[in-house]
Amino acid sequence: MTENHSIQATPAPDAPSSELHRAISDMLATADIQIGGKRPWDIQLNAPGVIERAVSQGNLGFGEAYMDGDWDADRLDEFFYRLLSCQLEQHFKPRKQLLYYLSATLRNLQQGKRVWKVAQVHYDLGNEFYQAMLDSRMTYSCGYWKNADNLAAAQEAKLDLVCRKLGLQPGMRVLDIGCGWGSFMGYAAEHYGVECVGFTVSQAQADWARSHYAGLPIEVKLQDYREVEGKFDRISSIGMFEHVGRKNHREFMRVAANALAEDGLLLLHSIGKNKSRTVTDPWTAKYIFPMGIYPLFARSPMLLKVCL
Repeated sequence: MTENHSIQATPAPDAPSSELHRAISDMLATADIQIGGKRPWDIQLNAPGVIERAVSQGNLGFGEAYMDGDWDADRLDEFFYRLLSCQLEQHFKPRKQLLYYLSATLRNLQQGKRVWKVAQVHYDLGNEFYQAMLDSRMTYSCGYWKNADNLAAAQEAKLDLVCRKLGLQPGMRVLDIGCGWGSFMGYAAEHYGVECVGFTVSQAQADWARSHYAGLPIEVKLQDYREVEGKFDRISSIGMFEHVGRKNHREFMRVAANALAEDGLLLLHSIGKNKSRTVTDPWTAKYIFPMGIYPLFARSPMLLKVCL
């Protein structure tokens, strides 16, 4: 007697009939996003494995799947707006990123030879790349748009605001920690008659600043901020504190305090955050901002006490 046995195949993890696919579909629906929908912000899966990569690897796996052409959306801005508005990323805690989070939390990644990595993979991409999107001074931080109607005017307004906040006077000696392409130093020397010393870890930035501001009382040093020597009447640090790292915040403040004259002033300009997350998103860390981390607003008063 012969018995017939039927075997039912288990659907692939991201097949429409799988539990994972249904769970993700339901989750995306809360953000008004459909898999395979016809609206511009709906996600289109072009290859198998996208959902599995997103669940197991988080933003890094999801982003790299997009780079591989495995998914798309006609309006990425609308897609991510809906995705982030519902905070769907909070539902994923990828195990494959556990080692990354432990390493970034426990180790001091912003010291030694690693401090130069951000310049090599970010700032040294080529000055032509940055000239295509920045103002003529190559100011790589936010502008001040209160009375400006174009990028150049907004950047000059911001630089002038910094100079006025510092109370610059002719003959003052000014330190710029993380001077970038030298926009602040150039503006301050031209309009306020000060002498400037800037520190950067980017060869491309140093070369451009030295060439562009030749003839002005500006010195650009290709060195880490921890190597600052001498006294200065004023110190500015614009858009660099994000590179310092949580474990080095107090050291940065001590360096600044030691470099300030007795009646000196420090102006610290930084992106910040209001949530106590000590690790940068793996996607951002790998492709955009290596070893960078935004300081927590709530910690700022405590850090500034180090300078007192």
